[in-house]
Amino acid sequence: MLEENRRRVEEAQRREALEQQRKEEERQRELEMIQRQKEEAARRKKLEEEEEHANRINSLGKNKSRPKSYGF
Repeated sequence: MLEENRRRVEEAQRREALEQQRKEEERQRELEMIQRQKEEAARRKKLEEEEEHANRINSLGKNKSRPKSYGF
């Protein structure tokens, strides 16, 4: 009887430990996914900023008139 109760308690503790481990692993995966999303958003933002900068440079070059030649 005592042995049966001890076995049940141990089994319940083992199941609880496995469930806790599963929850921790799931939480870790969610944190990794959030981190990847943040990194991807930062990468996209950087690319957009680089494109905008390149467009500004290009439009500045197109709007400027050619420098005058002074015959040097």
